[in-house]
Amino acid sequence: MSNYSTIQKDFYRESGKWLSTFKIWAKCINPNLHFIYILRKNQQLGKVPVIGFFWRLVLRHFQIKYGFQIYPETQIGEGFYLGHWGSLVINPKTIIGRNCNIAQGVTIGQQNRGKNEGSPEIGNEVWIGPNAVIVGNIKIGNNVLIAPNSYVNFNVPSDSVVSGNPAQIYPNERATEGYINYTI
Repeated sequence: MSNYSTIQKDFYRESGKWLSTFKIWAKCINPNLHFIYILRKNQQLGKVPVIGFFWRLVLRHFQIKYGFQIYPETQIGEGFYLGHWGSLVINPKTIIGRNCNIAQGVTIGQQNRGKNEGSPEIGNEVWIGPNAVIVGNIKIGNNVLIAPNSYVNFNVPSDSVVSGNPAQIYPNERATEGYINYTI
């Protein structure tokens, strides 16, 4: 797997197939994959003088078009998967691990005061359901499922399901089984 690019690993998560550059471009008809492609290109080439400016403009255009507020400064592991397009906000200081799924309507934000001042760090193989809110300088462990409409502003241990508002933690060693497919 080390011979594959980050873009190929992200696209693998959608179909379970390793794609050529041409097939990746063909899949860019899907808004989710199209945005991931542009985001990764921006992360890869954003600091190159002229080319970087071009990719920043393209990214800004598609942030507005698709409703994804994800910036190239955000540290996102390989195998990133966006389930649906629209209304997604991720603070640029957030750290996201490998093989993470994020659905529509999710906000991953910074807390500006209090004991959890800062931005979240999300582990590997985390599934975040529609309209979930994750805020503050908190750590989400590996193999965690955050249920739809949950509000999480506290640390979550690995192998857990988080549900509700206020959220509650339910230990589960098989938390993301069947939710996160085609891991890299």
